[in-house]
Amino acid sequence: MTNRRNFVKVLGTFTAASLLNGTKESFAVMNSKSTWYMPDEGEPHLRTWMAFGASRKIWGRKLLREVQQNLATIALTIAEYEPVSMLVRQADLPLARRLMGDKIELVVCPLDDLWIRDTGPVFIVNENGDKAAIDFNFNGWGEKQDFDNDAEVAAFTAQSAGVPSIQTNLILEGGGIEVDGYGTAIITESCVLNDNRNPGVSKQQCERELKQLLGLEKIIWLPGIKDMDITDGHTDFYARFVHPGVVVAGFDPDPNSFDHAVTKRHLEILRSVTDASGRELEVIVLEAPSIIRERFDNRDFAAGYINFYVCNGAVIAPEFGDHYADASAKRKLQRAFPNRDIIQINIDGIAAGGGGIHCTTQQEPEI
Repeated sequence: MTNRRNFVKVLGTFTAASLLNGTKESFAVMNSKSTWYMPDEGEPHLRTWMAFGASRKIWGRKLLREVQQNLATIALTIAEYEPVSMLVRQADLPLARRLMGDKIELVVCPLDDLWIRDTGPVFIVNENGDKAAIDFNFNGWGEKQDFDNDAEVAAFTAQSAGVPSIQTNLILEGGGIEVDGYGTAIITESCVLNDNRNPGVSKQQCERELKQLLGLEKIIWLPGIKDMDITDGHTDFYARFVHPGVVVAGFDPDPNSFDHAVTKRHLEILRSVTDASGRELEVIVLEAPSIIRERFDNRDFAAGYINFYVCNGAVIAPEFGDHYADASAKRKLQRAFPNRDIIQINIDGIAAGGGGIHCTTQQEPEI
C-alpha cells in the first residue's frame, strides 16, 4: 500500500516567475575554481524551511485543519533539534501563531500549497564556505496544479536566507533528487526525464547539467513511474541515502499496488550498482504498512516510511497505525542512524494528500 498524490483538481496556467526582487545569478556563477556540491541531508543544518500553505481550494474542508495541525506537529518536532522557518500567507498568520507559538519563525510569503521540498530551492555549498540556492523552475509537477505563487518560493527563500539564487534551464523538484554528498545521486527518470518538465532533454544532457550544479560524479537512475501520482514518482518515496554506500529503500509487498513491481525493480537496480567510489550499495529495505487508520484512507494515501526527514540529531518519520510495520521501520531506522533519535509522528492528513514529512521540509545546510 503506497498510493501517493493523484492529480489535483485545480490546474494552473504556466506563467514565467518574477523574482520578488531577489538576485537571480547566472549559471556561470558556478563556473569558478570553487567546487560546489549539494550536501547530504545528514550534514549539519542551519535550519529547516517549511511552508504553511494548505488551502481549502486544494485540500477541501475535511482535510484542511488536519493538514495544518500535521504541519505544526512536524515543525514543532523538528524545532526540538534545530531552528525552523515557516513560510505563511498573511491571512494564515494568526492560525500559524496559535498552533506554533513563538517556537517557529514565521515568514510571510504568498503560497499555493505546502510542498517546499519541491517548490523551494536546493541549497549547495563550496569548500570556501559559500552557499547558494538552485531554483529548479517549479511548474506544478508538469502544470498539474496552480503554481503561480509557488513558482516564486525558491527565489523568495534564497533571498530570505541571504544567498544567491542560481538559475538553470532544467525543470525538476527537490523530491526527485537524493544525494550522498560525496558525488553520487539517485534520481527517478519518470519525473526528471519527462516531457511535462524537460521536453527534448536527453538523459546525457540532464546528467551533464546536474553533475555540474550538484557536484556529482555518478547518477543512479531508477525508472520510477509516470502518471500514477502528481509527482510522477519522486525519488524520496523510493530510496534515501543513510551515508555513502548505504541506502534505505522502500518495498511495497502488496501485489495489487502499482508500486509493487516498481519497488521490486528498484531494489534489483540498487543491489546491482556501485556508487561514485566504486562501492556496492548496502540496501536496507523498509516495507510499506499493510494497514492504515481508516479515518483518512483514500486512493492517494502515501503509506510508506521512506519519506522521512533527517535533521540535527534526529530522524523524523511517519507511523500509520500498523504496529508491526511501524515498529519494524523504527528499528531499522535506528540501526541505520544509531546516533540520532528516531521520532515517529502521525501525519495522516498530509499522507491523505499523497505526501510525507520529507515533502514538507527543505534543509538549509550550515557552512
